[in-house]
Formats: sequence, structure tokens, C-alpha cells
Amino acid sequence: MSGNTTEENTVLGRIASVYGVKGWVKIYSHTDPIENILTYSPWLLKIKGQWKSFEIEASKRHGKGLVAKLVGVDDREIARTYNGVEIAVESHRLPKLEEGEFYWSQLENLTVYTVSGQLLGKVSHLMETGANDVLVVKGNDESIDRNERLIPYLPDQVIKEIDLVTGTIRVDWDPEF
Repeated sequence: MSGNTTEENTVLGRIASVYGVKGWVKIYSHTDPIENILTYSPWLLKIKGQWKSFEIEASKRHGKGLVAKLVGVDDREIARTYNGVEIAVESHRLPKLEEGEFYWSQLENLTVYTVSGQLLGKVSHLMETGANDVLVVKGNDESIDRNERLIPYLPDQVIKEIDLVTGTIRVDWDPEF
């Protein structure tokens, strides 16, 4: 479970910051393991609302993270203009998932209800905690009493149903928690 799907592209991470003076960038990867993002080339970068294709010239593990050098990005100031830019690939290039598995992006923006039908909000994003992934659910309706809930992604225990067609997730979760 990782990544962020749009209709044609799946976001696998983002450029976090510059690295060094020769155009390298630090990469924040949503893939598991994080190195998997480096197996896809070209990357699609969302620049001013448009996806643009970039080949990876070089990449490597750096500490707990990743760094990469994009073809044509040869100095720190050019690299800086890509800070915060999403990294995606064409969705059809991703491996097919087993039934019951989802890319993170498929879960983002789904509406979350309790099993009794109480609206909790929409999935803003997911995060890794080590033990299990967590849905960050934000209330965007005045009738919702909280702005944010952290709900563990535990299929069959907490996550009872995911319906991509209706855009909903049903959870066994106390609305007060």
C-alpha cells in the first residue's frame, strides 16, 4: 500500500530539498521499500499544474533517505526550483495489486464513516508509524465535531470496508476517539 493515484498517474513521492551544489535533490518516497521509487524512470514532476517527464541521471541511498540527479538539472539553484514537487509515474507502469490491497493514493480523499453510518471526514493522507499505517482523517463539514482523527489502517479489525466506486471507507472506530 503506497503511492497517490490520479486518473493516469500515481504519485510515489516528492522532491524534499536540494542536496549539494551539482543539482542533486533529496527524495521523500512513499514506496515500500523507499528505494522502489528509483526503479521507475522517467519520473513525472508536477510543475505549475502540468506533468513533465524527467529521466534520472543518477541516484543513491543517502543515510536514511534517497538522493537523485535529474538529467538537465545541473546546479543547486535550478534544483531548488523543484523543492516540494510531486514525483509520479504513469499508473499502468505499477505492479497490479492483490485483491484487498490499495495504493495510498486510492485511499486519499475517500469519505470515512463509522459502521453505524456516522461521518468522520475524508482521508487527508496516510503515514507510516512502524507498527502499521495510519489514515489521517480530516473533518471538512461543520457537523463534524473534530478536525482530525488518526485511524490505524488495520484491515478486518478497524477498516471494515473500502469501496472505491462509492469513494467510502467504513471503520469500526469510536467517533469520540
